Amino acid sequence: MVKLFCISGSPRRAATDWIIKEALRYAEERWNAETRYFSVRGKKLSFCIHCDQCIKEGSCVHDDAMQEVYSGFEWADAILIGTPVYQGTLSGQTKVVLDRMRAFAASTPHALTGKVGAAVADGGDRIGGQELAIRAITDFYVINEIIHVGGGAFGANLGATFWSKDKGAAGVEVDKEGLNGLYKTVDRLMGVCFMMQGGEKGI
Repeated sequence: MVKLFCISGSPRRAATDWIIKEALRYAEERWNAETRYFSVRGKKLSFCIHCDQCIKEGSCVHDDAMQEVYSGFEWADAILIGTPVYQGTLSGQTKVVLDRMRAFAASTPHALTGKVGAAVADGGDRIGGQELAIRAITDFYVINEIIHVGGGAFGANLGATFWSKDKGAAGVEVDKEGLNGLYKTVDRLMGVCFMMQGGEKGI
């Protein structure tokens, strides 16, 4: 059984939250995945201030909701991070989560090596920065030795992208291309994990 940790990087209960919960539902039903969910909404998440306590002491100077994120990353085989598009790239809350993972890497070097990660992004415009947001998450995976997968050719090369038309969950629910990309991305994410675990389920 693959353990999947999903993060919604939106401060609202809207499009991104719906997408991540749909990914969880699909992974549980299609792949029998064990899942955990984290949303930044309403959480205290302090900025990384580059104080280097994590390097010197092995722990972060902040004690906040990132403890749940660290636990999720440690537990998971696979990670799916979703973000809304803000100003052409990922949300500030998502960026804080990625930045603060420096403390995890400092305290437990190479602990993320070999885990598998994927990304999804949604925006109010069809072309509003979804791919740039996904690439920022991809860079995070590469830096932290996580294997990044997309959804494969013809629909979700880098990961799933959604066009919400600024209608929140109601907008992404009817985005058939976005949903197709999401399912393809989750299938590849889970399939690669099964392969790495020596399982028989293919991509």
